[in-house]
Amino acid sequence: MTADDSHRRLDDDDYPAYTMGRAAEVLGTTQGFLRAIGEARLITPLRSTGGHRRYSRYQLRIAARARELVDHGTPIEAACRIVILEDQLEEAQRINAEYRRAAESANPTSAAGHG
Repeated sequence: MTADDSHRRLDDDDYPAYTMGRAAEVLGTTQGFLRAIGEARLITPLRSTGGHRRYSRYQLRIAARARELVDHGTPIEAACRIVILEDQLEEAQRINAEYRRAAESANPTSAAGHG
């Protein structure tokens, strides 16, 4: 692996760069919280060759959102479900926007509107 490969991985939101201890430290939470959101299937950390949990930056952002909800009194299972639904909604909106752009470029006269 070259130095360029290492730098690209550090820029990759999905690269599992954080150990459980470091992830908990970054989030200001406990390793138990990370285990709990894993059990609730909010995030599934990758495992190192030694079997240790490893987290990506994307997973840390998801975990941070769940922690925010829990800190405001939402039960952990409900917080995980809310975050999953928010993520699904964001993805659906992104897909809809892509379809809309494709439809507008295929039929530019309807995009301008008549009326």
